[in-house]
Amino acid sequence: MSKSSWEELLQIMQILRSRSGCPWDKEQTHKSLAPFLIEEAYEALETIEEEDYKKLKEELGDLLLQVIFHAQIAKEKKIFNIEDIVQGLIKKLKNRHPHVFKNKKVATKEEVLEGWEKIKLKEGERKRKSLMDGIPINLPALLAAERAQNRAKEVGFDWREAEEVILKVKEESQELLDAYKKDLNQIKIKEEFGDLLFSLVNLSRFFKINAEESLRYTIKKFIKRFKYIEKMGQKRGHSLKKMSLNEMEKYYNKAKTR
Repeated sequence: MSKSSWEELLQIMQILRSRSGCPWDKEQTHKSLAPFLIEEAYEALETIEEEDYKKLKEELGDLLLQVIFHAQIAKEKKIFNIEDIVQGLIKKLKNRHPHVFKNKKVATKEEVLEGWEKIKLKEGERKRKSLMDGIPINLPALLAAERAQNRAKEVGFDWREAEEVILKVKEESQELLDAYKKDLNQIKIKEEFGDLLFSLVNLSRFFKINAEESLRYTIKKFIKRFKYIEKMGQKRGHSLKKMSLNEMEKYYNKAKTR
């Protein structure tokens, strides 16, 4: 990006927030923009998963807008500005890559990641009272579970092998089933269900897959197959409400083979 383009972008946001700017933009706060920040991140993520890189360019622009927007609001409040953000990022990148900028030797990407986590921990030592501090509360639950488990792993509190985790998943599944059969209250069933999900995230780490991505993939797969059921119903002049479960299952299984 040329300097003039960057400056023009910052100027546009400043104008939008000015007295003669946009009524909607002028009213926004850090809190009111928070949902848009999350939404834009997920929209960019979707284009990556679909490998639609032309669309990704647009979505990254929308995501950058959120950064510029928050920076302008902070500048108006004299808290920080975009230059502070950039300088902070430069410092962080150099500090977290000593193998590039400080000639520290590493042999594998695993060593890089291990060093990265140690540096992050050291950076947050002054602020954190617990190893679990600093995990964003608004993270998707599966991702937050993975972060918490990885933090525990740093001090050796982890399973030794996948087989142990598989046994734990079976144990949690049985406990959930027992709670349901004993007609325990919803709070207890919810607790057991959460324990099962947490153990499945543990298993995903040992399988070296991302639980969040895995679930999103399955959701997309389900939606695609369900749309096939709808399509087949429409072809035969049937609404889904009038189709039997057996009919819907037949088309769903057919969609799986397709």
